[in-house]
Amino acid sequence: MAERLEIIKNENKKLKESLKQKDKELSFFIEVGKALTSTLEFKEILKIIMDNAQKLVRSEAWSILLVDEKTNELYFELVKGKKTGKIKNIRLKVGEGIAGWVAKKGMPLIVPDVSKDKRFFSGVDKKTKFRTKSILCVPIISKNKTLGVLELINKIGGSSFDQKELALMLKLIDHAAIAIERSMLYQRTAELAVTDDLTKLFNFRYLDQTLDIEIKRCKEIGGSVSLIFLDMDHFKLVNDNYGHLMGSRVLIEIAQILIDSLRDIDIISRYGGDEFVVVLPNTGAKTTYTTTKRIQNAIRRHLFLREEGLSIRLSASFGIATYPDHANSKLALIRLADQAMYKVKNMSRDAILIAQPGG
Repeated sequence: MAERLEIIKNENKKLKESLKQKDKELSFFIEVGKALTSTLEFKEILKIIMDNAQKLVRSEAWSILLVDEKTNELYFELVKGKKTGKIKNIRLKVGEGIAGWVAKKGMPLIVPDVSKDKRFFSGVDKKTKFRTKSILCVPIISKNKTLGVLELINKIGGSSFDQKELALMLKLIDHAAIAIERSMLYQRTAELAVTDDLTKLFNFRYLDQTLDIEIKRCKEIGGSVSLIFLDMDHFKLVNDNYGHLMGSRVLIEIAQILIDSLRDIDIISRYGGDEFVVVLPNTGAKTTYTTTKRIQNAIRRHLFLREEGLSIRLSASFGIATYPDHANSKLALIRLADQAMYKVKNMSRDAILIAQPGG
C-alpha cells in the first residue's frame, strides 16, 4: 500500500511539473505572438525569431539563411555566435549542405554528428575556422513556399539536439509564419496597386487581404482584431459650398490625422468617398474605443483648409467591431462595424458606437 502511494505521489509530482512547463511555454509563445504582431518589417520579424530561438535552446551559434530566388542560393541574413565575422559573404546552393537540404526538401532535420552525415558541407567551417559538431535546422515556410531556414549549431553542454527542441523550433516558426505572411503582403503593396490615388492610404483590396490574414492569425494563435469604420459628418456640404477640389483636400487632411493617431502596424484604408476603415491587429474593443476617441477628438480640434484661408471644423461618426467578440467571419466583421457607424449617422453623428455580438 505504501509503495503504491509513493508511486501515485511521484506520478502527481511529474504531472505538476509537466503542467508547469506547459504553462511556461504557453506564456512564452503568447509573448512571442505579441512581438511578432508589433511589426510589419520582414527583417524585424527575423530578428524576433532569432532572439527567441536563443532563449529556447542554448547553442554556440544561430543563423537564418534566406533563399535568393534569382540565383537559387541561400545567403546568411542573420548570424549570432562564435566566429561569425566571415560568414556574411558565404552562399550555398539550395540543396547544398544541411541548410540547403532543408531548404530544398522543406523538412526539418537534426544531425547529431555532422562528421557522419554526407550532406554536411564543411566549406563554411573552413572559412570561419569554426567547428560544427551537431545541427538543428528547420525551414521557414509561408504559403507552401520555403523562404529560408533557421539553423542552430552545437548545443551547449555537448549533447545532441533532441525532438523536444525541434518541436519548440517548429512551434516558433509556426507562430512566425502569419507575421511573415503579413509582412510580405505589406511589401508587395506597390506591385499589387493597393493604394488610394488621392490619400495614398490603402484601398479596399488591401483591406480585404489584410483581414483574411489577421482572422487566420486569430484562429491559429488566438487574440483579436478590431475594425473602426468612420464617415465624415455633413461632408456633402463641403463639396457643395467649397467645391470638390476643397473636398479632396479635406480627405487628404483626414488621412494625415489618422496616420498621426495610429500605430505603424495599424492598417488605414479609404473605403470609398468620405468613408475610412482602420484594421487594428491584436487589439480588443476596449482599447479600440480609446483609440477611436483619440481620433474623434483630433478631428474635432483640427481646422480644415486653413492653408486655403477657410479654417472649417468637422466631425465624424464611428462604428467599432471586433473579431471574435462580435463577429465570426470577415464579412460579418465588416458588416457590423459598418452598421454601427450608420446607426451613429442616423442618431446623433459625431459619436462612437461599438457593435453588438451578432449585430
